[in-house]
Amino acid sequence: MPWFGKRALIAAAVVSALPLLAAAQDTERELERYRQMLTADPWSNPGLLDVDRGAALWKEKRGPKNVSLERCDLGRGPGKVKGAFAVLPRYFRDAKRVMDVETRLVWCMEKLQGFSRAEILKRPYSKANQPGTDLEALATYVAHQSKGFKFQPSLRYRKEKEALAIGEALFFRRQGPMDFSCATCHVEPGKRIRLQELPVLVKPEVARREIGGWPAYRVSQGTVMTMQHRITDCYWQMRLPQIDYGSDATIALTMYLANQAKGGEITAPQIER
Repeated sequence: MPWFGKRALIAAAVVSALPLLAAAQDTERELERYRQMLTADPWSNPGLLDVDRGAALWKEKRGPKNVSLERCDLGRGPGKVKGAFAVLPRYFRDAKRVMDVETRLVWCMEKLQGFSRAEILKRPYSKANQPGTDLEALATYVAHQSKGFKFQPSLRYRKEKEALAIGEALFFRRQGPMDFSCATCHVEPGKRIRLQELPVLVKPEVARREIGGWPAYRVSQGTVMTMQHRITDCYWQMRLPQIDYGSDATIALTMYLANQAKGGEITAPQIER
């Protein structure tokens, strides 16, 4: 085909794509306008419904043992929730491993309430426009109880330092059929997905602003998404096998992100796109 014929085809393709691009930009603007409307009135944040439900679940006697989670130790002593999220992930001697908020909640539901892990994780994540799960509500409640606190993840123990090192290595490790890493999307400024700008999480000032909002209410999904869900979704987008809920890998990545956000204010549940 002559060069001018190829140029004509390219021009025609560009012109035909313009209406789709304009429609996508209109959708993005409307979503952002809706997000701003919700943010303008903090009490209109739908994520607060999960906070309330999580608070009720925390106190409710449930499971085969018919007890509440009020004796669950999140790192500040049994039943102490205020400020606990700010120092997670951390090493727990009773479990002999580093845990984030969600993994610790699962552990407490098993040990205190008698639920089986399989039962708890039968539906670990809500899908778009579905009611949130009990675990999502509990994680959102615990995170919200640290609102206004600053991230100060623990690095007292060897296993915590190991988790941080592994999390950093995983963040930059290219893998899978697309040869992607977390850094592929979150290191260079100007990267976008579906017109959505991606945060540069290697910059502490950006991480402090972004990480403290999770668990977050996703406007485009109509549900709350936790950090475990966020990481799982990123792995899916990288075309990797589904990562296990509460795996050492997800906890290590959360440890890395929490340390990047060290000193940043917790604002969960924030409103995200």
